[in-house]
Amino acid sequence: MEIWQAVILGLVEGITEYLPISSTGHLILASWLMGLDDPSTKQAVDDFNIVVQGGAILAVVGLYWPSVLRMIKGVLGKDNGGFAMLVNLVIAFIPAAVVGLLAKDWIEEKLFWSGPVLGAVLVGAVVMLLVEARHRGRIGPPRHSAAFRTIEQVRPVDALLIGVLQCAALWPGMSRSMVCILGGYAVGLRPRAAAEFSFLLGLPTLTAACVYSLAKNLARSHRDGTPNLFEALGLAPVIVGVVVATVSAAVAVRWLVGFLSRRGLTPFAWYRVGLFVVLALVLGLSPARVEVRASENESVPQAGLAGDR
Repeated sequence: MEIWQAVILGLVEGITEYLPISSTGHLILASWLMGLDDPSTKQAVDDFNIVVQGGAILAVVGLYWPSVLRMIKGVLGKDNGGFAMLVNLVIAFIPAAVVGLLAKDWIEEKLFWSGPVLGAVLVGAVVMLLVEARHRGRIGPPRHSAAFRTIEQVRPVDALLIGVLQCAALWPGMSRSMVCILGGYAVGLRPRAAAEFSFLLGLPTLTAACVYSLAKNLARSHRDGTPNLFEALGLAPVIVGVVVATVSAAVAVRWLVGFLSRRGLTPFAWYRVGLFVVLALVLGLSPARVEVRASENESVPQAGLAGDR
């Protein structure tokens, strides 16, 4: 992989990882435009995407270090609120992790091609339009501002609901960020708080997927005597990709929080409609059945789904 390709994919990963717009769709489009969808390069691209999401993880750790520190203190018995936050994240993490492990083979067989990805992109757009309309009182009575809650007020049952909804993100193209934000809406969080809970939930979700996939790649390399991802791609592209993803994810996260507070999810929904049209045209120029990878934005530790994208 060339350095410039690593930069572009790092940007795509960083910008789309936490936005509710499907990083799967954008990675498909970027890879196709750069000619990386060729079978001879597919494994290298898959390997790269295993580790580049580490940049998105680092971005959230840096931006939300006070919350991370509170959870660490909570484990040490020095911050009850931080411990409660950690428990909620673990509860929200478990459902999709379990479903991903159990349904791995079915997901790979049924959902890893262009049709389901296109369907997920469009379905996600429609759902966001409906939920945002309900959230703002355009469908049904408006919710009184006093009814909204903060992250500190999330209960374990609320975290479980968000976690169950995150299972929908196992459908490539749906977007983990989108379903988690919608889950936050469902339990009464303001847009800003819903996004922040989604970011924090991404830490165990993405980290577990990244570590699992990396360990599997190294084990396969040792067993089969084939190059691991660092040997296949070179160290420089990997480092560049992770750095670019870290910086771009940090910018995207800071921007998203303010944007959601002002505009909500509706602009992202219409963006997904446009993405659906573009992807339909792009994939229409490719073979009838195009294999894809689950998106970061869309995943949990999926035991062999080549990372969390």
